[in-house]
Amino acid sequence: MRDHLVRVVSQDGLLRGVAADTTQLVREICHKQQTDLTASVALGRLLSGAALLGCLLKGRQRLALVIEGNGPLGRLSVETDAGGQLRGSIRNPVAGLPPKDGRFDVAGAIGRAGFLHVWKDLGLKEPYQSMVQLQTSEVAEDLAWYLTSSEQVPSSVGLGVELDSDGELAAAGGFLIQALPPGDDAQIEKMTSRLKALPPVTGMLRQGMSPAQILGRLFDGVEFRVQAEVPLLFSCPCSEKQIEQVLVGLGPAELQRLIEEQPQVEVTCEYCREVYRFSHEQLQALHG
Repeated sequence: MRDHLVRVVSQDGLLRGVAADTTQLVREICHKQQTDLTASVALGRLLSGAALLGCLLKGRQRLALVIEGNGPLGRLSVETDAGGQLRGSIRNPVAGLPPKDGRFDVAGAIGRAGFLHVWKDLGLKEPYQSMVQLQTSEVAEDLAWYLTSSEQVPSSVGLGVELDSDGELAAAGGFLIQALPPGDDAQIEKMTSRLKALPPVTGMLRQGMSPAQILGRLFDGVEFRVQAEVPLLFSCPCSEKQIEQVLVGLGPAELQRLIEEQPQVEVTCEYCREVYRFSHEQLQALHG
């Protein structure tokens, strides 16, 4: 089955859960970004986290997650919408870090100091913006901290990206569990115990478990209903017209400099790596 996510809510409305399989999505985007092993794990986690948060959007709303740390990866950026369409980019796709304690050093690659930025286009005059300091730079914990501290919704986030012995992406996905107001302490305690006993999400995916089955395991003994099943796929809405606007935005002076110095300008989309070429005549037309 293709990548997808499932969102459920308990019958009493006090627990919400989302689980996603993002394997093919992460594989495709990391291939476009030419990431090394550690960078693949870092970007894959952020992509999976964005997919989970994106399913809480409605209609034409959009979400962007950006991590800016002081590690070698620099800036990681992911965008998504309510329909499960995602894209992602990474400033420096080669972390160049060796494993640490037998694991990919994602925290070292991102950097111990930095920020998680969250933008939401909710269809209002101004987009919602929030920023929190990175707590562990492991991505899942930072997203949970943002949801709990900024959105005031106690949350647990599990994200995983697993590579095989050849360095190829074998599995990627994650889950999000949230306690909704007014909350039930006994129910939350039981869910916390289940989360502690839960195997790694990538292990469950590699065993053939679906997002629905992962949620079934987490909600064992809790009546719930499925709210949504959303396919997940890579999508980049860039276009020549959009890139033209970027060039116009450089201003007349910079456009004139490009016209004088270069017979042709190439602009590469940071997300899909599509190359847009503009001739001398096209640049002059944009200059006006």
